[in-house]
Amino acid sequence: MKFKHAIVVSALAMGLTPAMAQTEIQWWHSMSGQLGEWINGLAKGFNDSQKDYKVVPVFKGTYPESFAAAIAAFRAGNAPHVLQVFEVGTASMMASKGAIVPVNEVMSRAGVKFDASVYVPAVSGYYTAPNGQMLSLPFNSSTTVLHYNKDAFKAAGLNPDAPPKTWPEVVSAAAKLKASGHKCPFTTAWQSWTQLESFSAWHNVEFATQRNGFNGLNARLNITTPLHVRHIENLANMAQQGLFVYKGRNNSADATFQSGECAMYTGSSAAYGGIKRNLKAQAGISTLPFYPDVAGAPQNTVIGGASLWAMAGKKPEEYKAVAAFYKYLSDPQVQAKSHQETGYLPITTEAFNITEKSGFYKQNPGTDVSVTQMIRKTTDKSRGIRLGNFVQIRTILDEELEQVWSGKKSAKQGLEDAKRRGDVELEKFEKANK
Repeated sequence: MKFKHAIVVSALAMGLTPAMAQTEIQWWHSMSGQLGEWINGLAKGFNDSQKDYKVVPVFKGTYPESFAAAIAAFRAGNAPHVLQVFEVGTASMMASKGAIVPVNEVMSRAGVKFDASVYVPAVSGYYTAPNGQMLSLPFNSSTTVLHYNKDAFKAAGLNPDAPPKTWPEVVSAAAKLKASGHKCPFTTAWQSWTQLESFSAWHNVEFATQRNGFNGLNARLNITTPLHVRHIENLANMAQQGLFVYKGRNNSADATFQSGECAMYTGSSAAYGGIKRNLKAQAGISTLPFYPDVAGAPQNTVIGGASLWAMAGKKPEEYKAVAAFYKYLSDPQVQAKSHQETGYLPITTEAFNITEKSGFYKQNPGTDVSVTQMIRKTTDKSRGIRLGNFVQIRTILDEELEQVWSGKKSAKQGLEDAKRRGDVELEKFEKANK
């Protein structure tokens, strides 16, 4: 016994104490390619910064796929600790009583100081409940911009430093690009987000009633106004003339711009990293186009991207890990680096200030477009869009717009059918959550 005791004492003296097990948490996300590398880098940065916790990032497919997988996992009792949810899933997550733990509660439970005021208001406000409680952590927030190929502009005789700012100018530039031999002068990614949702806010008109859903569950789509019909009709005419080439749903158009196939496209500011890496030409970034004869335009664009939600039913120690991870992600230096690498918005004011003082915006013209579009003063019509069953509504809008681009429906008919079908989804959500 004395011999064994001596071994134990000797081991303790040498520091050979049993290692405490790390608390591991699962982080489900939808980032692939260059953005997937960014996610893995963030997880590694956090894991390397301390020894108590370990974040394991798990790619679960596209935003709709990961959202559906999380719902199924929660019902089965094995949801992840942290879930990345795109902005159109916000209303559904808010209505999921008992499924989530609000971000301020996560931080409070862990004894971590949390100040919601450090986050950019235009971003944090979207994820905040009417009672002022922030429900999820703003993460990869983006907005809609116009990306354009400067080399293609030069070849078409266009000024590469004077991108089109209005829709008439887009049509004119597209015509010159086509005349110079470009087979895809203009395209768009996320067509509902860019051509209806952000389009509406940018022109200070409603996309849906009840302040775009912020004021109640009885919101209905408001996309059949003369302005909406006019815009979709103009795009349909461009499609018939070969000036607008539809490249598919979601972010399918990203690859066609990065390969040089398409010369202009409206999409996410977060495409910046992929464009910088893959496009073998100079690229430019400009604001979302607008109609100059619409009073109040341009106003501000709406938020895109996603936030992080803490799922319910986890252990106290696991929530401490989530809180530590949230604190790390919100660090101004980490945020500034993410903003500069990806094109996502800086979620804290300090991260924006760090980036501006570093000279990044001057060295990379156009990278501040997304920020300046979002920090304008919002109105009741442009604050954002928060609707139930929004994932299903976007699918409906995709289907109906595809009918318009192919010439099978007029713009008016397509939008009327989209409104009728979309309102059914809104009614379902309202009844389910009364």
